[in-house]
Amino acid sequence: MYLCVNFMADCSKNISENVFSSLLEMLLSGESPGREGWRLLLGAPDSGQDRRLRSLAAEVARGRWGRGVWIRGLVEISSFCHNNCYYCGLRRSNRQASRYRLSVEEILECCRKGDRLGFSTFVFQGGEDDVQDDEWMEGMVHAVRAEFPRHAITLSVGERGEEAYRRFRKAGADRYLLRHETRNDGHYAHLHPSGMSGLHRRECLYTLKDLGYQVGAGMMIGTPGQTVDCLLDDIAFLEELKPEMIGMGPFIPAAGTPFANFPAGSVAMTLRMIALMRLRFPDALIPATTALATLDDGGRGAGILSGANVVMPNLSPSPVREKYGIYDRKACRGCEAAEGIHRLEQDLRRIGYHISYGRGDAMSHAAK
Repeated sequence: MYLCVNFMADCSKNISENVFSSLLEMLLSGESPGREGWRLLLGAPDSGQDRRLRSLAAEVARGRWGRGVWIRGLVEISSFCHNNCYYCGLRRSNRQASRYRLSVEEILECCRKGDRLGFSTFVFQGGEDDVQDDEWMEGMVHAVRAEFPRHAITLSVGERGEEAYRRFRKAGADRYLLRHETRNDGHYAHLHPSGMSGLHRRECLYTLKDLGYQVGAGMMIGTPGQTVDCLLDDIAFLEELKPEMIGMGPFIPAAGTPFANFPAGSVAMTLRMIALMRLRFPDALIPATTALATLDDGGRGAGILSGANVVMPNLSPSPVREKYGIYDRKACRGCEAAEGIHRLEQDLRRIGYHISYGRGDAMSHAAK
């Protein structure tokens, strides 16, 4: 039922130095290299080319954003979800999952803690919880906005109707994160049960843009069944959507799911994708994800040195952090925790960066 592809074996052809340099010049000029150009860039730059690509992407990010890395306070509001996605540890059929949901007051207390620590953006993430329905979500956003009128409010709570998105926006939400996961419909069917639609998910993203949200899309790297052509479809979709935020992290399997025993995605390919998307979307907000830090102790720093400019320390109450088990061994302590912000600052200083405490609103895109 599930297709497993050796993704890195699918990227096996070296690219000549002249072609590589020409493609980079095209990206730096704001042009898309087209599908075959992207295929070459994804394929197999040698180690020196890969280092050059990532260094150039970091240089572009610094030129747009300086050496500051924006912080967002992540609050994981519920581990209940009515969906049954094959890859996610929160899927409704996962009997190994630990379930919880935060009250509005608990969420506000997380925000108060974040405000004391200097956070100017809150990200509320959760499964598609039937109890935290549209009315509840609207009330929660309104309560946060009333107490924190100058903070940015980001939601990441899945597929909702247009009217719900409009109500959330009116209540005070500024941004919405909704990874499209994969643009390839065949691949989408490998990752989701029947009844879920990649087309509907993409329509939600366009609706959010029409309503004035700053929108985040993105995908996991190395999911079962993913090929280079899947990623080429993803890039084409991002070029069409032009999101303000692009989230990419390596696939990590989750216990209690059909993909529990599948291999994790490639950190190297994730870093390459971050670098390429930075060159294509120089003004985008691109996080160094917790998934990177989970697979590689130096993953966060490597992401920033590949062009990422956002990190999302966890503001959730300590007792529930490990219960939000979207994948196994999720990093949620140390620098991935909000209270580890001083250690995060030290780690960033070691690689020549520092924390930016402002809202960090996305710039307008120059991508064509």
